[in-house]
Amino acid sequence: MARQSKQHRTTRETDITLKLNLDGSGISRIDTGIGFFNHMLEGFSKHGFFDLECAVKGDLDVDGHHTVEDTGIVLGSAIKEALGDKKGIRRYGSFLLPMDDALCYCVIDLGGRPYFHYECDFTCERIGELDTELIREFFYAVSYTGGMNLHIKMLSGMNNHHMAEAMFKAFAKALDEASSWEPRCKDVLSTKGAL
Repeated sequence: MARQSKQHRTTRETDITLKLNLDGSGISRIDTGIGFFNHMLEGFSKHGFFDLECAVKGDLDVDGHHTVEDTGIVLGSAIKEALGDKKGIRRYGSFLLPMDDALCYCVIDLGGRPYFHYECDFTCERIGELDTELIREFFYAVSYTGGMNLHIKMLSGMNNHHMAEAMFKAFAKALDEASSWEPRCKDVLSTKGAL
């Protein structure tokens, strides 16, 4: 069974259509109106082997906050729906990803209880047209709507572009591992019998 989701969310601030295939090959078509954010989502798709289509019309005349946060909400919802009952998945994933000077560690538990921990100190306010403080808001939204325990920690880094890119790629690799099939697991990976 293909693990896919199609989401559409409209508010007075954003209109978002998103398609996700967890068992894809890394093909993406992204248009959020924020070039650097597009680049980060394309990296997420490519390095996680997720097929992702995302079209966002947001109130960028105000700023990028609603566009980025709401995209996180919709992506988290898509991940949750695509995972279904989570039978047979590894549940946990982690990845330590280097990108030149940047080194990011990401750990995920898809157990259904949302929690988010984030450690990253960017040294500039913007990368391209993306406010760096919105990166935290994006991952917070993904973790809570996706029902995942997500820890992201930047261990080192000087170049803000590299740091952000390492973060999105580490998240992709950790999610790919956590959502992948564990052949020894015939049910859900929990003593409760449900996730």
